[in-house]
Amino acid sequence: MANIPEVETKELKRDVLVRIIKAFLSENFEQNTRLIPYDMRPKGCEVPYRCCVFKERAILRDRVIAGLGFAIEEDDEKTLLSDYAKKSLDRKEPDHEPLTVLGTACKGCQASRVYITELCQNCVARSCIKVCRFGAITHKNGRAVIDPEKCKKCGLCMSACPYGAVVKTVVPCESVCPTGAISKGEDGRAHIDMDKCISCGKCVTACPFGAVHAKSQLIDVLNQIKQGKQVVAMMAPSLVGHLPCSVEKFHAVLKNIGFKELYEVAQGADVTATHEAQDLKERLERGDAFMTTSCCAAYNELVEKHLPELKKYVSDTQTPLYYTAEIVKKEHPEVLTVFLSPCFAKRREVITNPNVDYVLNFEELAAILVAMDINMEDIKEEDFTYEASKEAKDFPLSGGVARSVAAAWKGDKDAIKPVIISGLTKESIRTLSRCAKTGKCDLGNLIEVMSCEGGCIAGNACTSPFKKASKKVEDYSSKSHSLKDKE
Repeated sequence: MANIPEVETKELKRDVLVRIIKAFLSENFEQNTRLIPYDMRPKGCEVPYRCCVFKERAILRDRVIAGLGFAIEEDDEKTLLSDYAKKSLDRKEPDHEPLTVLGTACKGCQASRVYITELCQNCVARSCIKVCRFGAITHKNGRAVIDPEKCKKCGLCMSACPYGAVVKTVVPCESVCPTGAISKGEDGRAHIDMDKCISCGKCVTACPFGAVHAKSQLIDVLNQIKQGKQVVAMMAPSLVGHLPCSVEKFHAVLKNIGFKELYEVAQGADVTATHEAQDLKERLERGDAFMTTSCCAAYNELVEKHLPELKKYVSDTQTPLYYTAEIVKKEHPEVLTVFLSPCFAKRREVITNPNVDYVLNFEELAAILVAMDINMEDIKEEDFTYEASKEAKDFPLSGGVARSVAAAWKGDKDAIKPVIISGLTKESIRTLSRCAKTGKCDLGNLIEVMSCEGGCIAGNACTSPFKKASKKVEDYSSKSHSLKDKE
């Protein structure tokens, strides 16, 4: 009997992507894709997660569909994986909505609620009753009881109970979503409201069943390379922290895969910093109280969909990717461009950018390296030198954008007062909303906003531990000049 070791959700997703790539590289892509669920859960195997092998194969089928770049919501359950594989090759352009929900994998978690456990001691203090502003708590039969109809889940009773007898259950994907975009549908499974979704990807990492999945553009990119198209990769500054090798060797690795060239998006970050510094200067001179940065795609989508009143305070400057793609297309008008991204949100940004054709995230890139069995020791480093400042290469670290703007600032350095919002949450969104409505920010005048806590180095598609990745970025950037050196 085959033994299947327990693996983490990310590893399971990567395993599926690796098998899709291997199928693509084989002589029979369609047939080998169809067999993936059966190869991963063969007859007689131990079933690690679900009730039976058939349930697990059904979930793996959905993972393959998402890995091929299709939405599970549009699956009719009759289409064979081999047909999906063929359709992925015939696709003219990928689906720009980055996320899909695997209904088969979704556990259908119970709704969030606050309740009293058996730890309640029926104490005289009655602290839980006293702090509840909604009259939701009473004492019955020697213990406290919460009326779910009256409870607002504020959590005050949890803090007040000296015994920790009050607990709150959560639905992981719903609890982390800052915009309320994901919720239970009529079928009891999670559904994403794309009109509310900002593609931050927090639900992807939060779901312990891996039910929220990215729709990959892997086959689109690999197929273009296979057809002999010239494809250029543009590397997000955060990628340095997640590479298994030096940037110079990675440059050579990409050429072995079939890419024509590698560009460093830090080039564009210098342009962004310079423009944002000038933008801030002009805004302060005309009397604006503050300006927010414009680099995070999830934040920009948040403003567009949920905080339109904040839009006038967002810098008019384009993102580092925008300026880098301009450089690439100017130097190589005929190429296709692929952004190597730490997150899912960039997929939404490129919809309106004709200079960016595809997005691969770091997890998908790692799957390519595994599937192609690339031996780093056998590959020689290639020169890779692009003019970019230390500050530009530090862009992915929390506070990095603000530091870059400050370094590019012409004039009194004390005039800039940075505010760092590291991670979009319901609370940080309320803070931004208050700033927009009052027209002022008490904490400062340059607000850096990043959807992911810690910055892009901790993006939802990153592959290395935060501290390790941050250290690698800092070491890499320390070898470059500072924008201040140009003064």
